[in-house]
Amino acid sequence: MRLTVKNIERIWVDLPFREVAHRNMIRELPHWSILELCKVTLECGTVGIGETMPFYTWQEVTDESVARATGKPASEVMWDDSLGGGLQMALFDAVARANEVPVHHLLGEKQRSNAPVSWWSVEMPIEDWISEAREAVSLGYTNYKMKARPWVDLVQQVKTISEETPDYFEIDLDFNTMLCNSAHAVRILTQLQKYEKVKIFESPIPQKDVAGNKYLRAQTSVPIAMHVGNPPLTTALEEDVCDGFVVNGGVSQVLHEAHCITEKNKVFWLQNTGSGLSTVWCLQLAAVLSHARWPAVNCHNLYVHTLLKNPLVVKGGYVDIPDTPGIGYELDWDVVEKYRIEPIAKPYPYPDLLIRVSWPSGAEDFYAHGLQYWDDYIEGRRPIFSPGVNMDVVPDDGSDQWRSQYNEALKKPSWVLRDN
Repeated sequence: MRLTVKNIERIWVDLPFREVAHRNMIRELPHWSILELCKVTLECGTVGIGETMPFYTWQEVTDESVARATGKPASEVMWDDSLGGGLQMALFDAVARANEVPVHHLLGEKQRSNAPVSWWSVEMPIEDWISEAREAVSLGYTNYKMKARPWVDLVQQVKTISEETPDYFEIDLDFNTMLCNSAHAVRILTQLQKYEKVKIFESPIPQKDVAGNKYLRAQTSVPIAMHVGNPPLTTALEEDVCDGFVVNGGVSQVLHEAHCITEKNKVFWLQNTGSGLSTVWCLQLAAVLSHARWPAVNCHNLYVHTLLKNPLVVKGGYVDIPDTPGIGYELDWDVVEKYRIEPIAKPYPYPDLLIRVSWPSGAEDFYAHGLQYWDDYIEGRRPIFSPGVNMDVVPDDGSDQWRSQYNEALKKPSWVLRDN
């Protein structure tokens, strides 16, 4: 049986967000609806499928990657992380299917039969967060990773979410360093840790601030998570700057980092964003990683469909790890064809979007897209996590006043459209 890569097809889809996700994602991440599928066909006829989010993180697949893998033994090139996420996933899927084994047989010794998964969203108005939390509970999730942002009244929102969800429900808060420094962070985190459902603080302040993170960790009883890589993993482990990690990237990198983390008896969650394909891919990785004990973050709940023929079944926050060949699930090609598109440029920013941040004092700021207000807060030009602050989208009522305000927001100086 020949496992040479015969052909690689790349298929783009524009997979719509669910209603609540849509009206919040368009502020910062409208381009997350664009997915690229990699379909690898081996000489023996076996097909493997992988997924890339082309406008996000490390996962981009290039023409050079495709050329480099075509005609090569799949089992040889599949360990090359530089090929990109979707192509690497497809190669593993194809090799496992050809050998009639699950992907996790190729990765190591199986450690578990099911793995925890998390619901995910950006920051939202409280009514949307409550709606999402209730949806997560109804589908069997017990954990919700939320974006913690200084343009919402976070303490009040966590209080409300805590009151509106079952006792077993858990909340993880991802600050993306927006607490800026340990002085601000101690004030806010000590308020938030009073709510027992808060289980993890992710990246409260810049991760390179080793001293600040060590100090912060000593001030809170809630575990702190940091992305692997900044500071270097060896430094983070030696300095004991956090309680656990966020792990993503290529297979070789993930296995190496997971081994280092496990040696220090730390824990981590796997984070690979996309549709249901990314979720089941992480299930295969979690199968062999003993310390992947925090709920994986895959963001599949954002979309109107998982792209899978069979739904993901979550029971008590866990999904069973399939032992069938490949990644264990089949793609729904009818859904793929429904949302198939030609490759496009990055759809950002979302057009005609007027965003307002308001404070109880009556002060207001207006923005046209997320990178503007991200920079304002990251650079310390706006107050950090003020009580009573609120963000909303101002609907276009067709008036000259709305258009004038929007055009003024577009003119905010010096903003650079960088990748998220």
